[in-house]
Amino acid sequence: MEKLVVGILAHVDAGKTTLSEGILYLTGKIRKLGRVDHKDAYLDTYNLERERGITIFSKQAEFELGNRGITLLDTPGHVDFSAEMERTLQVLDYAILVINGADGVQGHTMTLWRLLARYQIPTFLFINKMDQDGTDKEKLLAELKKRLSDNCVDFTWEKSALQSQFLEDISVCDEELLEKYLETEEISISDIRKVIKERKLFPCFFGSALKMTGVEEFLHGLEKYCETPVYPSEFGAKVFKIARDDQGNRLSYMKITGGTLKVKELLTDTEKADQIRIYSGAKFELAKEAPAGTICAVTGLSQTYPGQGFGIERESEMPVLEPVLNYRILLPEDCDVHQMLKKLKELEEEEPELHIVWNEQLGEIHAMLMGEVQIEILKHLIWERFHVAVEFGTGNIVYKETIAEPVEGVGHFEPLRHYAEVHLLLEPGEPGSGLQFFTACSEDVLDRNWQRLILTHLEEREHPGVLTGSPITDMQITLITGRAHLKHTEGGDFRQATYRAVRQGLKKAKSVLLEPYYEFRLELPGDMIGRAMTDIQKMNGTFQQPEADEDDMMVLKGSAPVSMMRDYQTQVTSYTKGRGRLFCSLKGYAPCQNQDEIVEEMGYDSERDLDNPTGSVFCAHGAGFVVPWYEVEDYMHLEGVDESELGGTIPDSEESIAGNRNGRNQGDSGYCPPKNAGVGSYEDEEELKAIFERTFGPVKRYKEPQFKRTFSSKSDSGSYYRNSSSAKKKEKEYLLVDGYNIIYAWEDLKELADANLHAAQTKLMDILSNYQGFKKCTLILVFDAYKIEGHAEEVITYHNIHVVYTKEAETADQYIEKTVHKIGRENQVTVATSDGLEQIIIMGQGAHRMSARGLRDEIKATENQIRQQWHERRQSSKNYLIDNISDEMAQYMKEKRLEK
Repeated sequence: MEKLVVGILAHVDAGKTTLSEGILYLTGKIRKLGRVDHKDAYLDTYNLERERGITIFSKQAEFELGNRGITLLDTPGHVDFSAEMERTLQVLDYAILVINGADGVQGHTMTLWRLLARYQIPTFLFINKMDQDGTDKEKLLAELKKRLSDNCVDFTWEKSALQSQFLEDISVCDEELLEKYLETEEISISDIRKVIKERKLFPCFFGSALKMTGVEEFLHGLEKYCETPVYPSEFGAKVFKIARDDQGNRLSYMKITGGTLKVKELLTDTEKADQIRIYSGAKFELAKEAPAGTICAVTGLSQTYPGQGFGIERESEMPVLEPVLNYRILLPEDCDVHQMLKKLKELEEEEPELHIVWNEQLGEIHAMLMGEVQIEILKHLIWERFHVAVEFGTGNIVYKETIAEPVEGVGHFEPLRHYAEVHLLLEPGEPGSGLQFFTACSEDVLDRNWQRLILTHLEEREHPGVLTGSPITDMQITLITGRAHLKHTEGGDFRQATYRAVRQGLKKAKSVLLEPYYEFRLELPGDMIGRAMTDIQKMNGTFQQPEADEDDMMVLKGSAPVSMMRDYQTQVTSYTKGRGRLFCSLKGYAPCQNQDEIVEEMGYDSERDLDNPTGSVFCAHGAGFVVPWYEVEDYMHLEGVDESELGGTIPDSEESIAGNRNGRNQGDSGYCPPKNAGVGSYEDEEELKAIFERTFGPVKRYKEPQFKRTFSSKSDSGSYYRNSSSAKKKEKEYLLVDGYNIIYAWEDLKELADANLHAAQTKLMDILSNYQGFKKCTLILVFDAYKIEGHAEEVITYHNIHVVYTKEAETADQYIEKTVHKIGRENQVTVATSDGLEQIIIMGQGAHRMSARGLRDEIKATENQIRQQWHERRQSSKNYLIDNISDEMAQYMKEKRLEK
């Protein structure tokens, strides 16, 4: 039987669980409809869920729909349990988004919509509670089109007299489909399935789950328009949840994404699947094997974690939603804090968003949470699981730290019979990019295994900042050089050196404190808009121009710090007498407005943090001694990189944020150019080579094919033939161009880009097309699209060149580095960019580099060469008519021409 995994998502109280009950009843899975208020819903298996009337943990139900076996995953709707919901998204084939028809699109609904776009999940919409007074189908559909997507189409028209209008609405969602419809006036079911799968069409159904209105029609649409996935034969599985049963057995919930999982099969080197359980509600059945497409719970695995991949399945990216509040856990006096810490760490496996933190200096346990509702649930869960009555202190904001400019960090660890030195380049990253790790170190300087170990140590933990001890984020950390000892270096030595290099760099850098921001939508009466705008300004927030809504209401959109908006909902309800509504969703982190005040209040001293030392350990006279961070450069063994050479590649983080926001509005394409284009470059090849070799060792070029000179028997001239000892095919020549870097480095294109970015892109593509026509190389032009939400990698052919728009979260630099690494060994690759660090990394990969000025000079020289050749051909061409007539006829034609 074909298998399909469908998830159901909603804002709290939208009727998601009620719709699940209706689906299970109509498909014959349950014989009696349960209700949330009656505390007998099939998927509310946890006592606290029935008491509170909310979904806390994701659950599954198995039922059949037509010739398919459907796994329905019910997810929490409350914002405090968003992380549980987001983990489930990783294994869905389709999603059902339930919207309360009485309330319309809520703030959390927008968050869900963005997550569905991020994970590229095809989505059906069910607008519930249409039986309530005041619901208007046409108004709701218009709101869905405005706030979610223009491609939301009412599928209740499918069998009505308006079927032609229904097909027309579907056809405009896709250009190819529109052309087909205009030609044939027909659209097939397979066509509709295809555009839904590609997220170009979002079917909308209206009804009331409580009264079972529209549910059967919705199920019919789900069966008709879903496309069954095709899975590979190789084994793969994705873990999305960890739980424990009533007997305490650890369960690893996973989706089989390829091949088949069998009982007693090894999943790691030491652990195997003891049992395969197929859950439906609170009950489960044991299975001997689980084919691809199955959601199952596996026992016998003790080291799994959400997001882990097995076989061909890769590990998932870090979740978008994360807690922004930090609470101290208050334990009873007779409770052993260390034993409790161990138990809470066990609970953290099941609830990763809990994020338990042990403060060694204060001897306190802290937990990072989403909100008050989650606190109540956790208190109940801890009592039920461990019989300990805990309390939670006042919640504090979870801050983060980054840096404003590039800096080199040095870590050295050399007590007696140990040795390791690490040099790291720390640079500010794009807002929301997290931590990214790279290496630009030559293997002639430091062996590849040591380099991998250093990157592992960078990734294995959170690194605290030096302002408040908060985790660092939005940074790129690149290994630029290091040293090991043949006899005395051990793995732990590089851990110490790596951690100290990060801390030493942070001490030297200009650190920036970041705080979480809410993105808000405030609806309130028009006569109170002035009060609201004043409040937001006092909160250090920003807002857009107010918009008029229906029923004399105004809408104010913007963003503000979480710390200032935590209790604002109560104020809005008070001064609007219950008419105002505030919707908030986490936007991300941005520079803190009152940094000095917060730093002083938190009182963190980086020099007293003994677990995270900033200095290094050196050895003299057979004994190790500690050198403070500000003197490490005087003692280090390897030469550092001149910061003036590597600096300036990335601007101050506040300017970077502003630049990216402005960049999205330039031109027609919406692609965001990097603010650092054309800065920090090396124009002279010898200068760059000298810097590279001084820092990383000699440049390793891949060997050119060997040739020998012979003479052809048919000619006296010399000619070159490949040496018979080299069976290698002739190398292909590639030129990769960093598009926005070049545009912002050439004055004429920069001026044009300031007015119209799309026109500047097109002009550059035309210039490079002409250049390629003369050079005959394979030319790839790369543009950043990493700020475009949900953007997939796009490659188009423009005349004779290839134009690449990178996927979301991938910069042009990263794409070029990846491509150079892939094709550089077999081909001759040149990269045109004026990014200083990028040039060094390119040289480390064995490729050639060309600065923006060098590319401009090369193109001008080529244009001159083309003009010269054309002029020579014109001069050498003969006018055979004039050359072969008599002098008298030539004179006569000249006179006639002059008369004319």
